[in-house]
Amino acid sequence: MPRTIRAARLRRGALCTLVAAAGTVALALPASAHVTVSPSEATAGGYSTLTFKVPTESDTASTTGVDVQFPAEAPIASVTVQPKPGWTYTVTKGTPSKPLTSHGTQINEIITKITWTAQDGGGIRPGEFDTFNVSAGPLPEGVDQVVFKALQTYSDGEVVRWIDVAAPGGAEPEHPAPAITLTAGKGSGHGAGGADADEASTSAGAEEGTSQSATAGSESDGTARALGITGLVLGLLGLGAGAFALISTRRRA
Repeated sequence: MPRTIRAARLRRGALCTLVAAAGTVALALPASAHVTVSPSEATAGGYSTLTFKVPTESDTASTTGVDVQFPAEAPIASVTVQPKPGWTYTVTKGTPSKPLTSHGTQINEIITKITWTAQDGGGIRPGEFDTFNVSAGPLPEGVDQVVFKALQTYSDGEVVRWIDVAAPGGAEPEHPAPAITLTAGKGSGHGAGGADADEASTSAGAEEGTSQSATAGSESDGTARALGITGLVLGLLGLGAGAFALISTRRRA
């Protein structure tokens, strides 16, 4: 066999291998996840159940601490925490940066931070995720979004800071902070007037929000996992094809 033909086949086999490897990486990337909050949108002046989803991205350590900060510049009058088996939580309070009224009452103290800590060597193991729920409201009015900066602590002492805020129209930062977009409500919201009617529906809305958050999270995980598996399968097939081409070329040579 002429040397030029053998060289061309070797180059073709190497190219197949590189393309397969690149495809594996590209398709597996969507399976990676960040600390997020759902729902992604909520009504300004209303109440919502916020679900913070925390995946463990380390291959060797578990997530043992989650710290979520509530913005002082966009204070929320009422925040309650859903207890979570295997975890304890600590609430930090502070003074709102601007006058805040809820149901006609002046609010002088708000929650500024919630810290969850795993008990007895537990936590979120590598390759797993968990969720942490709070009920919050009335959500601030006059702002486009609420950003919840978060810290994720691992059992090996590493702390990942999910605190970067993306610029409008810019690319997603490396460690984006969880955030929800606020939309204008159809009614009067939870101001000094009209609060009682909305208060009556808070419990039902919280349950519905939790269900929708769980469904959305499940669908997102399923999609990411499916894309990752598809990428790995295609990559393995490509690697096999490249190896077969190299072996065939050497035998013919």
